[in-house]
Amino acid sequence: MDIRDAGPEDIDGITAIYNDAVLNTTAIWNDTVVDAANRTAWRADRQKAGYPVLVAVDDQQAVLGYASFGDWRAFDGYRHTVEHSVYVRNDQRGRGIGVALMEALIGRARAIGKHVMVAGIEANNAGSIALHEKLGFEHVGHMKEVGVKFGAWLDLAFMQIRLDARAAPGG
Repeated sequence: MDIRDAGPEDIDGITAIYNDAVLNTTAIWNDTVVDAANRTAWRADRQKAGYPVLVAVDDQQAVLGYASFGDWRAFDGYRHTVEHSVYVRNDQRGRGIGVALMEALIGRARAIGKHVMVAGIEANNAGSIALHEKLGFEHVGHMKEVGVKFGAWLDLAFMQIRLDARAAPGG
């Protein structure tokens, strides 16, 4: 397995993983699948903002998972905080791909001077919560019934990790 920046050749793999999560999980709170043009625009927007889109690929360059981060909130005061997403292909889960992607993503956030990374996780997603705990994220909030999918209310758990020990933000 290799982790690298996503290129145009990875869009179909990213799109397939995203759509599987839309159709079959509560990891993404959207009901509508997307096409390759949507994910291409999403990747371009992330890159334009200076943010990575990483993929984990096998020896044949097939996408096994992907991860990215973006602004947590749009206001200037939140400029040192990012929110991330990480998704692993359904037949590849439990093989350490999510951990490897997250470790690389955390490194990228540190490299560009981010201070906090936030995770918004469906509160019953034990696998994702365990992954984040393993990486040092701490539970910081729980919002009840703020989402809906598959005809049920969903709770949102917030977790975060501090990326550096700065006492003051500077800049």
